[in-house]
Amino acid sequence: MRSGRFSLSVCIFWLGIVFLYGPMLMLIIYSFNASRMVQVWAGWSTHWYGELFRDQQLMSAVGRSLQIAFYSASTAVVIGMLASIVMVRFTRFRGRTLFSGMITAPLVMPDVIIGISMLLLFVAMAQSFGWPAQRGLLTIWIAHTTFCVAYSTVVISSRLREMDQSLEEAALDLGATPIKAFFLVTLPVISPAIISAWLLSFTLSLDDVVIASFVTGPGATTLPIEVFSQVKLGVTPKINALATIIIGVVSVIAFSSWMLFRKIDQHNRAAARMAAHG
Repeated sequence: MRSGRFSLSVCIFWLGIVFLYGPMLMLIIYSFNASRMVQVWAGWSTHWYGELFRDQQLMSAVGRSLQIAFYSASTAVVIGMLASIVMVRFTRFRGRTLFSGMITAPLVMPDVIIGISMLLLFVAMAQSFGWPAQRGLLTIWIAHTTFCVAYSTVVISSRLREMDQSLEEAALDLGATPIKAFFLVTLPVISPAIISAWLLSFTLSLDDVVIASFVTGPGATTLPIEVFSQVKLGVTPKINALATIIIGVVSVIAFSSWMLFRKIDQHNRAAARMAAHG
């Protein structure tokens, strides 16, 4: 009976894997299609990869999206870390519930609502203060940072709650200042969560099309918006080639992150064993 249930579970697992990753595999295969029609297979070719790199408009959109995602993720992680410290370490202060609710509100708020509200904010600020003079990379960065902060805060605060505060207290007892204890003790412990929050925020920013479509302006088209506009005119294997490159880069980053976290976990376990036997 147990063997039959195990076999059924394995079959369901592999069916789920095929269902999730089968379309990606087909996309990778069709990125080497020689035909201009994505539905018609005409043999193997790398022609569309060359066409992709010769498309200056698409390459410019890739550069803008990577730039926005990098700055949005970095800013969101810093703000999220500070917000996590406030929420976890300072449990009693007036307005804590409101503060926590405002931080995590973008998690349950539709992207359309966030986009419209950010657009109205930028328009009101431009009319009142003259800033921002026009919508572009800056407004997209602010909007992406706003909703990425919520995800960063959730990830970092979860790790911060699990941390043993006696480590910080020991550092303080040995003469370290609170800032020094944070950088030498707390920050290394929560570093895996910070890296995870940064990668998650980077992915969310790079993938966003709804919010960016509200707050963008002329000359600030991001990659998802560019791809979405090209899809309306007909998909070419250039998009498949671009998606294949993105999948490859993401896979390398995910594998590298897994290896890094694995080494950190092994190091922490070895240190714990040495401390237990010492």
